[in-house]
Amino acid sequence: MAPIYRHTQIGTAIILIFAVTLLPLAAVTVLVEPNPWYIAVLSLLVLVGAVFASLTVTIDTRTLSWHFTFGFWKKRVALEDIAGAEPVVNKWWWGLGIRATPRGWLYNVSGLSAVEITRADGRTFRIG
Repeated sequence: MAPIYRHTQIGTAIILIFAVTLLPLAAVTVLVEPNPWYIAVLSLLVLVGAVFASLTVTIDTRTLSWHFTFGFWKKRVALEDIAGAEPVVNKWWWGLGIRATPRGWLYNVSGLSAVEITRADGRTFRIG
């Protein structure tokens, strides 16, 4: 089904954080002490950074769906199950990625702006 709306947000904050922390760590790991455990942990961190580097939100005639890079953590809600949506600003300490917050689950990769979705059963979640 052709999307009515599709937007991919690039997680510039996540990319910068991972670049600033992983590049020096990679240099130390490879040049100073090439320990296999360090390389495994570094590889895992690179994978996590890549997975949360973008968030794509799509709306078609039946569903709202979203996923992170590579289709990771794909979620879908039928439009008929949505009672409302409103723009909101997240608290900075709620972080990035997938988080449980006092307002329900939060899915975001950059910035504080989001849309809070209220489901017909009263539960809420936010998509950044």
